[in-house]
Amino acid sequence: MPSTGTVVPFRAHRQPVLADVARRRDDDSPLANASPTPRSMLLKEEELRAIESTYAEGITAVQIVEVFTGRGIKFSEASFRKYVQQGLLPRSRRVGRKGKHRGSLGVYPAKTVRRINTVKQLMADGHTIEEIQGEFLHYTDLTEGVAENLTELMSRLAAAIAKSDPTQRKPLERELTDARRDGDRLVERLGELTRRVAAPRTDSLRLAGAAGGAEDLL
Repeated sequence: MPSTGTVVPFRAHRQPVLADVARRRDDDSPLANASPTPRSMLLKEEELRAIESTYAEGITAVQIVEVFTGRGIKFSEASFRKYVQQGLLPRSRRVGRKGKHRGSLGVYPAKTVRRINTVKQLMADGHTIEEIQGEFLHYTDLTEGVAENLTELMSRLAAAIAKSDPTQRKPLERELTDARRDGDRLVERLGELTRRVAAPRTDSLRLAGAAGGAEDLL
């Protein structure tokens, strides 16, 4: 089973009590009668860019879960592990903690948040796990690459502008703001185009009886 990069504390096996069941009635519980998150609640491109900038060096599983739950989007560590097990997320890496004898911590690339957001968008559109795995992720990798390169380019331009001639700084900052806005629109359009291009193929898979729903990934 692939590692999530998180440390799961040992817990003795026991029968769940009512309090445990109540706590588990979220998106990872079969008792939750869960439905996909509405697209209107999911993260927008500018939010994703801000998160990727904040966690440019990597983000932990706990932080990823908090990104979504902090915005009222149902997502748990159990659901995160399911995404990893299904091969929907990029691999984690180990980084050393600061200080002696602190061990290491598993972190994921910042684009992991974008990937989860995309998968939730696809589930909201009614696609199955097989469809998401087989069709969309091929395009998603490329779209994410565009987003990552744009983010890096904007960051370097911002740093260069900050050191530029003060008399030229304001006009350059305005142009950079416009460029960021255009970049966000481009990534969003590519994402929508990806879904439209892949839809005929995934529709044929559905008609052919491809098994599997996405409910257990909510």
